[in-house]
Amino acid sequence: MIEFKLPSLGADMDEGKLLQWKVKPGDKVKRGDLVAVVETPKAAVDIEIWQDGVVHELITQPGTTIPVGTVMARLIGEGEAPPALAPKAAAAPVPSAAPPPSRHAVSPAARKHARELGVDVEQLTGTGPHGAVTVEDVDKAAKPAAPVDRNAEMRKAIAAAMSRSKREIPHYYLSETVSLERAAAWLEAENARRPLPERILMAVLYLKAVALACKAYPDMNGHYVDNAFRPAASVHVGVAISLRQGGLIAPAIHEVEKLPLPELMKKLADLVKRARAGSLRSSEMSDPTITVTNLGEGGVQTVFGIIYPPQVALVGFGSVSRAPAPTVVASLAADHRVSDGHRGALFLAEIANLLQHPETL
Repeated sequence: MIEFKLPSLGADMDEGKLLQWKVKPGDKVKRGDLVAVVETPKAAVDIEIWQDGVVHELITQPGTTIPVGTVMARLIGEGEAPPALAPKAAAAPVPSAAPPPSRHAVSPAARKHARELGVDVEQLTGTGPHGAVTVEDVDKAAKPAAPVDRNAEMRKAIAAAMSRSKREIPHYYLSETVSLERAAAWLEAENARRPLPERILMAVLYLKAVALACKAYPDMNGHYVDNAFRPAASVHVGVAISLRQGGLIAPAIHEVEKLPLPELMKKLADLVKRARAGSLRSSEMSDPTITVTNLGEGGVQTVFGIIYPPQVALVGFGSVSRAPAPTVVASLAADHRVSDGHRGALFLAEIANLLQHPETL
């Protein structure tokens, strides 16, 4: 029997609320299928399953908030026999004449007030003497629940994750001014022959350069878990995306080192669109191996970020300076438990070197 558990979708997630099941008992599922929608502090996320099987039992009910790691469903794996169903218990005999339930007391003022407000007093639990429903009980039932401040919830989650990062990770910071003269010239020529919807942004060159540099310096790419660094085989770049309602999210583009620039541009545009529409997949939230943040549009010259645990590095890019030639400040926040300033400097130098040869990205 396969247990399907609520996955962790980032260091800032301790629990999630099941919004919807996309499967039912008896459905066949395969690796990568979307089976549920879970609300996190940052977004509603489509949850994927990573094993083939047949849905046997849905345990968690929609609307329920559960901790990360809770078993949500059980599946029958390939080749497994379905478990025998437990025999149903015999129904208890029903009395032939049960007395009707007694109505609880409602004060006349409360009943009149409930009619005015459209409240069903029979559904209320009274707080007055002997359980009587009072005017205050009616007012409380009629008052709409305060709306959830999603931005405040997101800020709270971000604060918890970043506080944990600064508390647990010994950060070091480096920066380097990188010439973009060749990259800008190549990009201008490349985009001149492309239709407008297919043009490539400088941000895409940044992502690809970081991914390729990670292959040369694998100690920047992976996770620090259980007091040990686990390098990642592929580079899943988390892209920091600001949300229109406020807050920040950093879902991953997978295997960036393998993607041609035009395909990477399409994936970046799609990711930003879906992130702002609240339509992300669990795999995009759970497995970034390094994060890139680009604050160039905000006019910021340099950004020194906070590492998103359990990752061990974050690369930042500021705004492009155009006098006398285009340059950008690339920065690195890295985990001193895994690398040191010398390795970090070589890593930044590799990014700078790759951006001098945009045609090879």
